[in-house]
Amino acid sequence: MTSRGGGNVITISLAMIVKNEEEHLARCLDSIKDVVDEINIVDTGSTDHTKEIARNYTDRLFDFKWIDDFAAARNESFSKATMDYVLWLDADDVLLPKDQEQLLLLKKQLQSSVDAVSMFYHIRLDAQGKPTFSFRRNRLVKRSRSFHWHGFVHEYLEVYGNIVQSDAAVTHLEGESSSSSDRNLKIFEKRLKSGTKFTPRDLYYYANECFDHRKYDRATEYYEKFLNTKKGWSEDCIDACGKLAAIALIQGQKQKAIDYCLKSFTYDLPRAEHCCRLGSIYLSNNEVDKAIFWYELATRLDIERVKRAGSFLNTDYYGWLPHVQLCVCYDRLKKYSLAKLHNDKAKAYDPSNAYVKYNDKYFDSLNLSQPK
Repeated sequence: MTSRGGGNVITISLAMIVKNEEEHLARCLDSIKDVVDEINIVDTGSTDHTKEIARNYTDRLFDFKWIDDFAAARNESFSKATMDYVLWLDADDVLLPKDQEQLLLLKKQLQSSVDAVSMFYHIRLDAQGKPTFSFRRNRLVKRSRSFHWHGFVHEYLEVYGNIVQSDAAVTHLEGESSSSSDRNLKIFEKRLKSGTKFTPRDLYYYANECFDHRKYDRATEYYEKFLNTKKGWSEDCIDACGKLAAIALIQGQKQKAIDYCLKSFTYDLPRAEHCCRLGSIYLSNNEVDKAIFWYELATRLDIERVKRAGSFLNTDYYGWLPHVQLCVCYDRLKKYSLAKLHNDKAKAYDPSNAYVKYNDKYFDSLNLSQPK
């Protein structure tokens, strides 16, 4: 470790891969330049002003020929690091001020025995800037452990040893989305044609690309292949069941959607997303009592447990959404006081929610007294 001001403080190398990121790169680097001790940027073939922008922040800019392999590019960026730990970001990521402070504090407190640090990745924010969809990623790793990236698309960093969780988070802001670009889909299909044997993880992420591009039959085929390997990460299996249920509903197959939601419970305790989907299906069938059962179960699930597991987390399903739907259910049964009670509970989670405001006006028109 490097000694600064009499204390032991870790040093951090930033490792990035970029291509044509002139719109986002400065925003990212502005958010991290005062936290890290070294910035390494590997450019995979930019034709815009990305490299000129990068040079405003670092002289450690390297070229790497793009070979349709994200892991290879990531490993190249890691190979340039010289500090105690390596932090990786994408150009459309930022550290918000509070997270910069958390990471600076972590630099002072992190023990040399730690091999990797996981942080939340917030990929969707609401209008108030609160995260609504997050999951954990191993974000900061000890350089001397020589951890490597794997996977030509949707690559992952394989870590082991002493892994700790940090309150610091990385936030994804506007950037290219998988649904608007067919780059990853083309890489997968090129690999398929070449005879590449897909790992379970490859099967899952190829199915995701097909889903994002509305190739629903193909997505269903590969989600099923993924699940049938019985070797996938439980969170990916749960998500695959959710995507299969969504496809079934798009194709008008409600019972099949129900079956996939229930299948998700075989991988772990029920998740609120799947409970709410079941509630929605039964409500659409006017089976209100069944809908109430599933929505009420969603309100009782422990969001902190899901966070600790590092699961994909859509906070709406653990907050206002099931209560708004219970409001609809009880209103349909003409149990107006219970309906208003759940709208009030939804309001406690999100006072500015448009559904909550609409319901407030509706209940005002009914002149309801407060429930006891």
